[in-house]
Amino acid sequence: MKIEVLGSGCANCKKLEENTRTACKELGLTAKIIKVQDFKKIASYGVMATPALVVDGEVKIYGRVPDVKEIKELLKG
Repeated sequence: MKIEVLGSGCANCKKLEENTRTACKELGLTAKIIKVQDFKKIASYGVMATPALVVDGEVKIYGRVPDVKEIKELLKG
């Protein structure tokens, strides 16, 4: 599983990355988590509001920071 955290590196982006790592750990997933700060790459996903969470190439959440529980539900689905 490849997970990308899209954003500029702001506090919300860092919180999304932290919540995602926690969710993966709690689920026992060995996902590759990548921080993406290149705005051209972010725009290529059609994301206009960060932070955003992309799982295996599919945008799951953007423009807000989901809690660990919500991220776990997204990763299980």
